Amino acid sequence: MSDKSAEVKKEVVKDKYIVSSSPHVGTNLTTKKIMLHVIIALSFPLIAGVVIFGLYSLFIVGLSVAGAVFGEWIYNKARKAPITVYDLSAVVTGLILGLNLPPTVPFYIPVVGGIFATLFVKMLFGGLGKNFANPAATARVFLSLSWTAQMTRFMSPINYAQKPLDFFAGFNNIVSSAKYITSATPLGTIKTSAQTGFVDVNLLDMFLGKIGGSIGEVCAIAIILSLIYLLVFKIIDWKIPLTYIVSVIIFTLIFYKKGYNFILPTLLSGGLLFGAIFMLTDYATAPKTFWGVITYAALAGLLTILIRRYGGYPEGVCLSIVLVNIVAPLLDKIFKPRPLGYVKKKKKEA
Repeated sequence: MSDKSAEVKKEVVKDKYIVSSSPHVGTNLTTKKIMLHVIIALSFPLIAGVVIFGLYSLFIVGLSVAGAVFGEWIYNKARKAPITVYDLSAVVTGLILGLNLPPTVPFYIPVVGGIFATLFVKMLFGGLGKNFANPAATARVFLSLSWTAQMTRFMSPINYAQKPLDFFAGFNNIVSSAKYITSATPLGTIKTSAQTGFVDVNLLDMFLGKIGGSIGEVCAIAIILSLIYLLVFKIIDWKIPLTYIVSVIIFTLIFYKKGYNFILPTLLSGGLLFGAIFMLTDYATAPKTFWGVITYAALAGLLTILIRRYGGYPEGVCLSIVLVNIVAPLLDKIFKPRPLGYVKKKKKEA
């Protein structure tokens, strides 16, 4: 081969192959596009919650979003940093938190929760992608500890056949959540029935959302629609909710007397499905390695059941998510893949 032809071939190779730093596989999904997809998915439980509990529920969620956006905005202003609220991540945090709240909380609770989520959990740790735990889940735990009474008062679904005007009546709770306190939620029933091995709940009502509970957590069918949407557009890692749900089933069988009677009530009650889809799958706080993800989700399932079964509070989803978020970096370190050809160094003899 002549020097000239070799030079031509070299130029062709140079034009066709460009070596750069990773990542080598890209995507057209930006942060804002991902957040828009999540907002669309959240609209299903939001619409269901407003229909089930009334217009005040929408007001609560709106205040939560406003608080979350304000918390991020005021931090950027104070630091004279670029305004980051336009990526919509604060809106998503506010929506998730608002849908985690009872439909009877006073107006100040979602505002404080939203500010706490973005300002203290997200921005003070470096902003989007650097938070140590899911901001909405952490804020939910904070609110439960700060206003326990208000965070455990729920209302029954609106009976449109008898009292259609109750759709507007929730604003009676704007200052004090003293109205519409339901006698029991499925979570409370499950907890009190754990020793007997039999739980008396209506599974169809739980599936359709005709039960007391938090705004966005009661309608399983709406949450399942959200899951389908997020999976179709490949927004979340399917391994996380699947492993979490499977582990919840396994540990329900282990820790409950006649656990098979509790499987469906456990899955359909509280924030289990909602948390599995919208909080446990958070990009920033979930592990990145395969076995890290599996261990992370399974551990969350174990903690959820242990808290629900033996804890003083019947719900354990948000607390379990915060706890596994904290250990996620450790799981990635434990299950870090070894490079091809890696040989462990031998310890030098003393």
